[in-house]
Amino acid sequence: MPRALWLLIIGMAVNVIGSSFLWPLNTIYIHDHLGKSLSIAGIVLMLNSGANVIGNLYGGHLFDKIGGYKSIILGIAISLLALIGLSIWHDWPQYVVFLTITGFGTGIIFPSMYAMAGSVWKEGGRKSFNALYVAQNLGVAVGAFLGGIVAAYSFQLIFLANTIMYVIFLLIALFGYKGILVETAIHDNKEKAINVVKNKANLQALLIVCGGYLLCWVAYSQWTTTIASYTQEINISLKQYSLLWAINGAIIVIGQPLLNGVLKHITASLKVQILIGIGIFIVSFLVAGNASAFSGFVVAMIILTVGEMFIWPAVPTIAFDLAPKGREGFYQGIVNSTATGGRMVGPLLGGIIVDLYSMSSLFFVLIGLFLIAIVTTLMYDRGIKRKMVSGTVRGQM
Repeated sequence: MPRALWLLIIGMAVNVIGSSFLWPLNTIYIHDHLGKSLSIAGIVLMLNSGANVIGNLYGGHLFDKIGGYKSIILGIAISLLALIGLSIWHDWPQYVVFLTITGFGTGIIFPSMYAMAGSVWKEGGRKSFNALYVAQNLGVAVGAFLGGIVAAYSFQLIFLANTIMYVIFLLIALFGYKGILVETAIHDNKEKAINVVKNKANLQALLIVCGGYLLCWVAYSQWTTTIASYTQEINISLKQYSLLWAINGAIIVIGQPLLNGVLKHITASLKVQILIGIGIFIVSFLVAGNASAFSGFVVAMIILTVGEMFIWPAVPTIAFDLAPKGREGFYQGIVNSTATGGRMVGPLLGGIIVDLYSMSSLFFVLIGLFLIAIVTTLMYDRGIKRKMVSGTVRGQM
């Protein structure tokens, strides 16, 4: 892999380690430490995710206009200022304000990271996105595990640890990303006219596949919100809950390279890959819905992790494949904002269902969402003539 990609991988890992100190514990902090209901916690996380959606779309636009380096630095600066504020003031309602600003700042960062990764190693195809995905989950494993330990000692130190990691990320970006050059595309009017119909079809295809992607994230977000709170109610400790995310990250770091080899060997299409992942998600939530002890949630998390290894890297790959030259940032912004949209809707939806009905009712609804996601995945590429094969990005292997 190119040196530039390694720098992006390291930066991604540091970034996610920092954020993973806090995000798995947000609902627990709001519910248990600030004394708010699950519905209120869902609204707070919705504000954070809503700001993140705006940041993703704005960050993708910035990438196409001013490049990845300046976009990433701006995103880090905004996030860092908010985290400093959160380290000092983390009571109600300051917590809500700073968490929302942090969501906007981090949203700016991710589209540029993914668009740069695809651009600096085009011949690598999906390998660039898999590498960033593994880096993210290494960060989740390390950050969530350490976060549980630190939170058990003092929740205040969580905010400080997050801030310190973002300072390190800022230094990596300042000294490592400035020299990363990404080609920009210049099209004349005739070329634009020829491509406009194709681009509309590609954008429509992306929006359809992202519809199912959104529903998957709505369900997945329950693990950091309603399920997290439920584990506390059945006397699963904070350390044990954080261990679930450490298991998640460890499996991905070890298993993703193995899965890539299997998928390459059987030449599975990206569509089939996503469908398999959704099916595995359904099994995971069936197990979690019937779990009453820590061991049951461990099994459910292992199954969930296998499912996300199929789905999460595939959608950015599809987006990069569909994106017209010069619009890579915008398309990655759509993908990242879709995932964030799921994290925005999920906590509120889950909190309302649990507050009004029960956890079992929530799992029933989530299975329905997965079935809808299967339908959108089956139909997303009907308007596209060329066939996309796993490992193929713009015709390159």
